[in-house]
Amino acid sequence: MASYSVEERGCPNSLGYRLFFKNDKGQYISPFHDIPIHPDARKGWLSSLFSWVLHSFSSSPDRESSLGQKDVFNMVVEIPRWTNAKMEIATKDPLNPIKQDVKKGKLRYVANVFPHKGYIWNYGAIPQTWEDPEHKDENTGCCGDNDPIDVCEIGSKVCSRGEIIKVKVLGVLALIDESETDWKVIAINTEDPDAAKLNNINDVRTLKPGYLEATVDWFRRYKVPDGKPENQFAFNGEFKDKDFSIKIIGDTHDYWKALVNNKTGGEICCTNTTLPDSPCHCDQTSAGATVGEAPACGPADPIPPEVDRWYFYEK
Repeated sequence: MASYSVEERGCPNSLGYRLFFKNDKGQYISPFHDIPIHPDARKGWLSSLFSWVLHSFSSSPDRESSLGQKDVFNMVVEIPRWTNAKMEIATKDPLNPIKQDVKKGKLRYVANVFPHKGYIWNYGAIPQTWEDPEHKDENTGCCGDNDPIDVCEIGSKVCSRGEIIKVKVLGVLALIDESETDWKVIAINTEDPDAAKLNNINDVRTLKPGYLEATVDWFRRYKVPDGKPENQFAFNGEFKDKDFSIKIIGDTHDYWKALVNNKTGGEICCTNTTLPDSPCHCDQTSAGATVGEAPACGPADPIPPEVDRWYFYEK
């Protein structure tokens, strides 16, 4: 798997904070557009040929899955588990750095709605995906939320902001957030000790009882402290299985392809450094200038004390 690094700009916990990404050559990239959807998407032709031979002679009924081709994806970790800052890939900014969401001029933090402390998973996105706001999903009856598809990684390790990990997809939850489809993919870090035991959504119920129910509860209630109503779900809040999830991810990858080729997208910034056929491709000089415009990294600003407040209310 390719290695990636991050470069901080601005002061953490401030409006100017940004986290830019670099590839293994130290070149600036977009985590949205330049990190491939699959970990092996850019391996050499000889490695690809070897994998094809293995696929051809494998006796497994699910060759793609058993060889990690079908159900393993890259994940960009935006928010480590147990933290509250709502960090996200900045889809409208050049090179799409991670930054903190802002609401009414203030940095956004999710509330601690008892019994949940911050985010209860490592939270992030699958690169090279996009939930098209012009496409009405046939399953939910709602259009996409204009973001990369979200991932809740349920492993034991607390990941770092900006970390790129390989995850095995297990299922998906269809959140309806303010009348938009907002898919929440459930996945496990492939390096987690339990990864081999988790192969579909029902395995989560067996190995981690209560986690899926807590996930539905979290997404249902997390906006209530802001004065908003509870969120709703398609499929009555039931999780769909791995195969359904992979199809949804594939659909969002197709929407992204149209986006990055400037066929749709509106305000989304598609600046990239590794897709030469894209009309939004830029060179490293331009990418470096973009990063250089951000303020230099400085000491962290204090986190507001109200972030540690707990909220209680009857379900």
